[in-house]
Amino acid sequence: MTTTSVPEFQHRTVLLDEAVDALALDGARADGVYVDGTFGRGGHSRLILSKLGANARLIAFDKDLQAIATAEQIKDPRFTIVHDSFATMHAALAERGVAQADGILLDLGISSPQVDDAARGFSFRNDGPLDMRMDTTRGMSAAEWLATETEQTLEKVIKEYGEERFAFQIAKAIVARRAVEPISTTRQLAGIVAGAVKTREKGKDPATRTFQAIRIFINKELEDLEIGLTQAWNSLAPGGIIAIISFHSLEDRMVKRFFASKANVEQPDRRLPIRAVDLPQPELKLLAKFKPSDAEIDANPRARSAVMRVARRLPFSASGAATSAKGAA
Repeated sequence: MTTTSVPEFQHRTVLLDEAVDALALDGARADGVYVDGTFGRGGHSRLILSKLGANARLIAFDKDLQAIATAEQIKDPRFTIVHDSFATMHAALAERGVAQADGILLDLGISSPQVDDAARGFSFRNDGPLDMRMDTTRGMSAAEWLATETEQTLEKVIKEYGEERFAFQIAKAIVARRAVEPISTTRQLAGIVAGAVKTREKGKDPATRTFQAIRIFINKELEDLEIGLTQAWNSLAPGGIIAIISFHSLEDRMVKRFFASKANVEQPDRRLPIRAVDLPQPELKLLAKFKPSDAEIDANPRARSAVMRVARRLPFSASGAATSAKGAA
């Protein structure tokens, strides 16, 4: 693998203690198998490792080469990093001898180092190349996409993924500008959006929703989440716990609906002669919903939109201990 340098940027892991505590890494569960589906800069993974037993395993995923470079600095035989999306989880675990995991954590969205590094093209605050790819070795950059996409599709993406009510005006302005010059930097795009958006919420940059929409689309974040939820479910052992941190309403809505589809089971007509033991049973128990504390938001304003949902796969034993799922080491 090509060596990738890791720029020094401050990163605060959102809901760090709450997420790791939710996995219940105590008793027999301390020697289980766990998945960190979004390694980022490793805040959750490092804390998980500090609580795991000697026979445990932690397998982490990330698409970002800088995240992979950070993960490779962890010299712990219990830890494995996979350079891929968590949407490939089930097959990736099987390749590593793991049939099921005792706990899965997904911290969705974008990390602070990615935003703060102007060269990545995620931020409208610092000028840089308009890239926005989590994995810079694959796919089309934001600049390439903006140069070729139709006005109708630009509008649809900005409206649906950014929930932007001025999507029509922004798409029209992008098409008009690219006819004059290539749109290749973040500052160019931010300026185009600012010219097209006439009003905005107080304290919010006009480009916020558009940059979010393009980033989500370029990285196929919602498609990955849709596939990844099923992958995670297929990889979770009975009694296993899944915790997912979302940062905007589109993600959280998908997680909420997926959990509800497993927790809420349609019951047959009560007049039918069916024994209680034969009635359809829920597959998942909703455990908790967390939001960052006021103190965490004050220390890290980027945490303000975070929501974590936690659930346990059923059935599980009376003690709540999950079936061991380590597989081959």
